[in-house]
Amino acid sequence: MKPHGISLFDARPFFEKALVYGVQNGILDADRLEAMRNDAPKGMVQIARYFGTEFLRPELEKARDRMVNLVSLYLEYSSDGDLRRAAESLRDHSFLSHSKGGSDMLKALIAMPQNSHFGMHESAEFTAEQIPLLAKWSLRSLPEYQAELALRSQIALLVDAAIWFAEALGQDVSDLEEAGKDAEAIIRTGLLTLGARRKDMPDWVAFEKLIMALRKKHVVSDRAQSGAPSSFSGITLPKGLPEPYRDIVESIRQSVLTDLPKILDPGLTSRKLFDQTPTFMGRYFWREDALNEVDHFERTASATWDKATGGHGDESSLLTLFLCLAAGSTPKTILTEKAAAALVRKIRKTGLQAELPQQFIFNHAPQNYQGDYLDLWGSFVDEALPALQSDFDYALKDAMALLRRECNIGT
Repeated sequence: MKPHGISLFDARPFFEKALVYGVQNGILDADRLEAMRNDAPKGMVQIARYFGTEFLRPELEKARDRMVNLVSLYLEYSSDGDLRRAAESLRDHSFLSHSKGGSDMLKALIAMPQNSHFGMHESAEFTAEQIPLLAKWSLRSLPEYQAELALRSQIALLVDAAIWFAEALGQDVSDLEEAGKDAEAIIRTGLLTLGARRKDMPDWVAFEKLIMALRKKHVVSDRAQSGAPSSFSGITLPKGLPEPYRDIVESIRQSVLTDLPKILDPGLTSRKLFDQTPTFMGRYFWREDALNEVDHFERTASATWDKATGGHGDESSLLTLFLCLAAGSTPKTILTEKAAAALVRKIRKTGLQAELPQQFIFNHAPQNYQGDYLDLWGSFVDEALPALQSDFDYALKDAMALLRRECNIGT
């Protein structure tokens, strides 16, 4: 029967292991050991002062533990656990330099981003406010340090990749911090933007146009395949993407491809999908440009208003338009006698939705005149509703007389 191997667990700090190994193998001589004995008390006092006070025994004892752990962290990490290399490092460099090396490792770790959200980034350098956090980390093990380093390194890589996309599309990093969006959202929009062959990070207006362009490209792709399932993606890793970013960007590209069926769905407006659907809110990024959005809205609203009114601004034409909207009929600014009578019958059958013209005014009328138009419509409804909905005006005489007086009724 083959005997089982037995391994002993050695709980000593790595510094102690390296020290014993160095003495046993003639790497550390008496002079080097004496130098360590002289440096150690100085280091303890410095560490106790840095984290609190050097005048209390418990603080000095904790400082001793911190110092040993900092030296152990640096030695084990820099030597990759090789005791000979660690002992040689103790021989070639001062004891306090190893303590500082461990402290510098932890400071660099703490300064790394914990979150890929740009709005939650702190200073890229270690600050005095982080000393309590350093105090906690100064007593942690190398595996804990390595696990946190791996996590934060991945986050830092993600953030750097987002910055690369932003800069490639003319977006300043400070704007990303002000916008407070997640790095993945920036990369997703970057992939969509470059996929549509655009050169600038979009604001909301440009983002809507970008989605429309992708949907149009999708339709063309579908038609080219003669009814076969679409293979359109158009979303590829951009040329010039630095090699360190490729894997992480590829994983995000796959998430964009998963989103594509909804992104390319013509039945979903961009606003509803990206700004009102919980699973998509914050998932993509666009620059904030309130002035451009207002200008775009006003131009769009103006075009819709002009088309509906046909350029007519007189009260009769407007009331005719509003009445058609309230009845759920085709909007017109002039009605024939026959069409007007049909409109009254429809109102008496299905009712008058007075809020529809109000919504139209809010959404499309020139802002300076919205109040006047709402007053005009409100006054008309108050006066006209009894006649329009009368159960006794069988011949429509009162209703038609009202419409001839207030609206645009032709022959």
